[in-house]
Amino acid sequence: MSKKVIIIGSGAAGMTAASTARAKCPDCEITVFTEDEDISYSSCAIPWGIEGKSKWTDIVMHTPEFYEKERNIKVYTKTKVESVDDASKTVTANGTAYNYDSLVIATGATVFVPPIEGAKLKNVFVIRTVRDGKNVEEALKGAKNVVIGGAGVIGLELAVSLKNMGKDVTVIEMMNQVIPRIADKDMADNIQKHLEDMGIKFVMKAPIQAVNGTDKVTGVTADGKEYPCEVMIFATGVRANLDIPKALGFDVGQLNALLVSPTLQPYKRGRLVPDIYVAGDLVQCESAIMPGATMSQLGSTAVKQGSVAGNNAVSSEKKLFGPVASPWVSFIGEKQIAGTGLSEGLASWYGIDVAEGKAVGLTRARYYPGGKELIVKVLADKTSHRIIGAQIIAGEEATGRIDWLTSAAVNGITAEDFLVRSENAYCPPTSMVKDVVISAVEDLCKKLAQ
Repeated sequence: MSKKVIIIGSGAAGMTAASTARAKCPDCEITVFTEDEDISYSSCAIPWGIEGKSKWTDIVMHTPEFYEKERNIKVYTKTKVESVDDASKTVTANGTAYNYDSLVIATGATVFVPPIEGAKLKNVFVIRTVRDGKNVEEALKGAKNVVIGGAGVIGLELAVSLKNMGKDVTVIEMMNQVIPRIADKDMADNIQKHLEDMGIKFVMKAPIQAVNGTDKVTGVTADGKEYPCEVMIFATGVRANLDIPKALGFDVGQLNALLVSPTLQPYKRGRLVPDIYVAGDLVQCESAIMPGATMSQLGSTAVKQGSVAGNNAVSSEKKLFGPVASPWVSFIGEKQIAGTGLSEGLASWYGIDVAEGKAVGLTRARYYPGGKELIVKVLADKTSHRIIGAQIIAGEEATGRIDWLTSAAVNGITAEDFLVRSENAYCPPTSMVKDVVISAVEDLCKKLAQ
């Protein structure tokens, strides 16, 4: 009898788990349940879909029919899993019980909407699924003014897309900076200024108090002032979707996400749960920079976890998921911003006294046309001198540089050792002869020596 594998969730983690399980076990019976109507798409692309820069058909990379025909994976869309019984090893969906030998839970996260008046009015949206994006696209046809609640990466990407569509955009953020928590204020302020120059308005240090209107939204109140709008979008962060794990009694960590072993198995009262694996935004990770818990709700993390969970669901040769530095990058307006490891705020949460180095230069040789400003900031532990994080703002080529600094951070390299070991490839169209990353670490070493 072939092994039965059930996967709950069709995002990056769930569909990667399904494809990995199929590659490892050609004879397994693999079934995916999802409440979504679309599968195998990147949520990161939704702002571009709304803008029309990317087609919805291009964002959705594969259909259920593709998975059934090409990979022999059965996908049930618009199907809610009502319960899971880990004792009898059954999943119940639409009133039907399905048996499993291995189960992967990849239910992701939900957008946090503050419990405020008017949050359920018409034309008030969250952005999580392709359907959400299409609904926003439709509502925007009759709208001029849009309010976005939240100035994180998704909120800012949305703001740019809507501004490009000719909308009057106001971003309301309760913190004193954009991209809070993962970016330092000096770097974040650079991005905010760039967007303000584009005509996007910001209201900072102002929690949203109410969404106003009778049937449809007509405005948003924050810090006692109303901001008129015909469309309002909450981009106020996500929370791990723990409905199924909590119903099963699985252990939840201090960050309100699921505790897992390196094999991505959950715990129940401190004991490892057999034959169940977890992947994606509902997982609490371990930091690769400092011992302790962290969240890594990124597509790249989800794919890596999905691969591990899918393998372990069908194979006796277990793979492990290790600690994370969570490198990230975003293209906001005409600037890329990237980060890795700890920001100053996160370092403070860990109790680390931080030194910083910073350098400004160009992405290309000074004499080569087309070079764009490149700002690199590198953080180190003042005591050990270990590089613990970095952030980059660039007109181009931020990704490779942040990956370079990620490798240094996860390998415990000190700032001084970085200068001894590091080399950069040089070509006038791609970098300065001494890359700005090295200049930033030189500045860091000077600060550490003081």
